[in-house]
Amino acid sequence: MWRLNKVRHKAGRLGDSLEVLKLKRREHEKALRRARRDRQLVSKRLLLNDDEDQPEATMDTHPGEQDVVSLFLKLQPSGPGREAHLKALSKVLRDPSAQLTFIKQENSMHLLVGLLTGSDATCRLQAVRCLHELSHSPHANVSPACLPATPYLLTYLSGQSTKFTELCLYTLGNLCPDSDIVKEKLLAQGIIPALANCLENQRHNLAVVEAVGFTLSQFLQAKDAAEKILLAVLASSLPSSLLSVLTPDPKFGLAPAIECAWCLHYLTCGMKDNRVLLAHGALLQCTSLLVSLGGAVAEGNKEEGLELFICPLLRCVGNLLSSCPMTDLSPHVGDVRLVVALCALLQAYLQTQPALARESAWVLNNLTAHSSAFCSALLTLNLVPGLIKLLPFSQGINTMILRILANIAHKKKEFCVQLAHRGLLSALCATLKMADQEMVTLSMEVLYMLVVSGPQVAEEFVRQGGLSLLEAVQYNSEGEIRGRATHLLEDHLLSYSSYCSDNNPRS
Repeated sequence: MWRLNKVRHKAGRLGDSLEVLKLKRREHEKALRRARRDRQLVSKRLLLNDDEDQPEATMDTHPGEQDVVSLFLKLQPSGPGREAHLKALSKVLRDPSAQLTFIKQENSMHLLVGLLTGSDATCRLQAVRCLHELSHSPHANVSPACLPATPYLLTYLSGQSTKFTELCLYTLGNLCPDSDIVKEKLLAQGIIPALANCLENQRHNLAVVEAVGFTLSQFLQAKDAAEKILLAVLASSLPSSLLSVLTPDPKFGLAPAIECAWCLHYLTCGMKDNRVLLAHGALLQCTSLLVSLGGAVAEGNKEEGLELFICPLLRCVGNLLSSCPMTDLSPHVGDVRLVVALCALLQAYLQTQPALARESAWVLNNLTAHSSAFCSALLTLNLVPGLIKLLPFSQGINTMILRILANIAHKKKEFCVQLAHRGLLSALCATLKMADQEMVTLSMEVLYMLVVSGPQVAEEFVRQGGLSLLEAVQYNSEGEIRGRATHLLEDHLLSYSSYCSDNNPRS
């Protein structure tokens, strides 16, 4: 089964033991992805140097104590010590105050760009590490100071060194959240085609693929993304390339697929019309994955980080359904196994990840609102009783379940009869007593559709004590709810009261 590997190349800091710092960084990255489930979130990432697993080389003074101005002066003349000074500078630049000091030095960025574009490959790598540290700065004025380097970072995305390409990508991704000027410059410099080419050419290098996904997601979350960025992305090869990455790698883990799935989510929620993505087969690809993942979760397989992949897939499907033709979902969605998978995810994450359970219910709601076939599948596969059992749950899950049941009831009168036979009437008797006014209102809507579907359903509701229940709702409620209760009682149910009392067994 797929797994979210302990991401080996995310940053640690000096000070504590390296393993503890690596663990903290991994937890931080997972926390960022979890936060992204609930809101669009830009973040910054810092790569771990390969040689930080080893003891630091002996130097004149400890790198953390080096003065940034002194190192800047030492770097100006060329010589054999430049690599060591650059390495020391990259570590000094982890201090936010040192970052500000550095960019204030005259020609400091010109010096870094010169080293970045020079003939010495080792100095180029250390120079991009310095830029990477600067890009991670909490100070908003550091990102614009790095603009002279961005054309070269984009050029190097077509290079052969994985580590160097990763550094360039994460540096570019870190630079864009702080400044609209930086975003505009990068767009003008061609970052979208550069990312498209990088992803297309490096699709077998999953560390680079993950970095491309991170950098692209930073841009797609911009406030003006719909106007300037999304159309450029859709016109490129990125959609098809992102979709090709969605199947996770068993050895590398879920991380690249997670990043690309979030990119697709930002595309689907940023566009009102998703026909381009539908034409690329995005909906079919995402639903096929959810069917596979739902089956794995139903068997009890909940690998670490799996929910971080499921969430953007759910959001993609829910958003894409709104652009799908109402007449025929099957070419885009596949078969009815999707409803089985959604119900499995809903049940599996109900207690541990209620937000994810709610996302699953939301997609099921969008699906049943579109299609009678999927409503019929919920009844035929006997999935409705499991949904009815979820009505006591809060956190928005119960209201979404009621909407799903309302979608089914709205499609056909025969469905209403089947819902009643599967226990929905007694469940509505319970939800009508809830303090949550939205639940009561939705319950009245569903009850109305059931009652008007046929006399046998109305009789059964009266037999279960529905009249007194509605009278209590009528007495204790105001406005619309009272009006609905009065309408149901006077126009649809009171005529059955004498019938039911005559047919009750007598002592």
